[in-house]
Amino acid sequence: MPSYIFDHVHLRSPNPEATAAWFEEMLGAEIIRSMQQGKPRIDMKVGGQDVFIIQADAAAAAPPSAPYQGIDHFGLSVQGLDEAVAGLKAKGVQFTMEPTSPRPGIRICFIRGPENISIELLERTPA
Repeated sequence: MPSYIFDHVHLRSPNPEATAAWFEEMLGAEIIRSMQQGKPRIDMKVGGQDVFIIQADAAAAAPPSAPYQGIDHFGLSVQGLDEAVAGLKAKGVQFTMEPTSPRPGIRICFIRGPENISIELLERTPA
């Protein structure tokens, strides 16, 4: 069987600039602007991963309300979860789950990003 390696996530947004700005301000994303086929393109590096943002057209459906089938969320690992949570709350980020420890050695919480994107923040510690 071939070996598969994760490459990127692609987001569709009615306002790619605002989406990129949110990720930059709230999560420290690196914003990369370029031109592709004569059109502006916005990419990001978030948690070491490539995230591409494209303009949603009028035919795009509205973001679903959770829970829904399909991709549920993506997770970002962070050291110092309490500090990260305090900083995000000070910026007005909406938390959909406050920090909790579902099992020894891991603490998690969930935040809501643009277009109803669910983002898990997790901190792993040796058990």
